[in-house]
Amino acid sequence: MKPDEIAKLTKFLRAKFEMPAISVRKRPQKNDSAEVYIGEEFVGVIFRDDEDGELSYNFSMAILDFDLEEQD
Repeated sequence: MKPDEIAKLTKFLRAKFEMPAISVRKRPQKNDSAEVYIGEEFVGVIFRDDEDGELSYNFSMAILDFDLEEQD
């Protein structure tokens, strides 16, 4: 993804989740996606989809079973 897309996505996510610590960062050797972090913790990937002339972004976040246990 281009730097301007990453900046727009970061601004959008910060506003949407009311979380200034969230950031979108370029992925090494990947142009169709970017990584999402909260502080320094990796939380997911945003994929760029420009199929059929319509641009959209898909955010994917895996939640592992042991992550849920840490909340108890």
